Amino acid sequence: MNKIKSFSLLIKPASAACNLRCEYCFYIDHLNYIKEGDKPAMSYETLEKMISSYMRLPLPEYSFGWQGGEPTLMGLDFFKKAVEFQKKYAPPNAKISNGLQTNATLIDQSMAKFFAENNFLLGVSLDGPNKVHNKFRLTIDGKPTHSKVMEGINFLHNAKAEFNILCLVNSENVDKPKELYKYYREKEFNFLQFIPCVEYDEKGDLTHYSITGKQWGEFLCEIFDLWYKKDTRKISIRHFDSVLNYLVMGQYTECTMDKDCRQYFVVEYDGGIYPCDFFVEKEFKLGNINSTSWEDALISPIYENFGRKKSKWNSKCNNCKWLKLCHGDCQKMRGPYARPDTLSTLCEGWQTFYEHTMKRFEQLAEEIKHTGF
Repeated sequence: MNKIKSFSLLIKPASAACNLRCEYCFYIDHLNYIKEGDKPAMSYETLEKMISSYMRLPLPEYSFGWQGGEPTLMGLDFFKKAVEFQKKYAPPNAKISNGLQTNATLIDQSMAKFFAENNFLLGVSLDGPNKVHNKFRLTIDGKPTHSKVMEGINFLHNAKAEFNILCLVNSENVDKPKELYKYYREKEFNFLQFIPCVEYDEKGDLTHYSITGKQWGEFLCEIFDLWYKKDTRKISIRHFDSVLNYLVMGQYTECTMDKDCRQYFVVEYDGGIYPCDFFVEKEFKLGNINSTSWEDALISPIYENFGRKKSKWNSKCNNCKWLKLCHGDCQKMRGPYARPDTLSTLCEGWQTFYEHTMKRFEQLAEEIKHTGF
């Protein structure tokens, strides 16, 4: 079999179905696309087809990311079946990884134990302390969720399951970097990921819960300064790790930094294949795993065109000394219509951040080259 490009899977087994109604969620409207009477839940037949076809490919690693909506709505038996299929179809000495992004409100003792025993890495959404988190992250009937999230985290902690914290930086917490950092540090949440909230309304304007590029830059600079003082070897912050990985290894570990948008496929509950979870739309559909091979998806003109749009950045980017660290940023950040030649909404923030931090990043990179990560 000819060598093919490595890719990972981002799977939405329950589609956009969720027990919460976070105000800023960009994916919940996908429930509107599901036919009336259909339940957005991946069948075992589709699950097996996805796993078996993926693991027949000669790849160095098989990476499964389970996301939603809320993937734990599928229940524990679904993930037991997924692991069963992975073991059944894995080639000899296969390297398999499972990640699961969750709001953690449905995690119980048995689920946490299973995730720990099967080496799942969980990403738990937690936007900060009680008052901050509960601003936008509410149940369907409008109730706060912070206490339920912490209960789920306690189950994971007690089971010794690996997890990191996903913080969506929004209009409520963007001006509270010190408060957030202190909170996570005191809770000993040492693996953090800060994600910018950038959403647009029907007019193309930023929504009230979104942040500006200026706010993003100021937030990241403050977080970096707090981290740099004494936590560079204690607390892992995903984007900081990604910058250091690039400086040390010359490799991109985040798709937003790369110059091409072809690192993974999204698989929806019905087997539909898409290039990115920000672009799960009819015009970007690449096929269905029940009838489309991964080889065909990889050479799909839709996929190729989508990936190459990343490099069609604004002409101003050509003269930016930070181009190699963002390549025009995520296509989603290029305005409400993701125009190829539009500057990222976060451009000002990225420039501010790199100007403020790069000398110290380079010093850390030199230390890592001598001592290792």
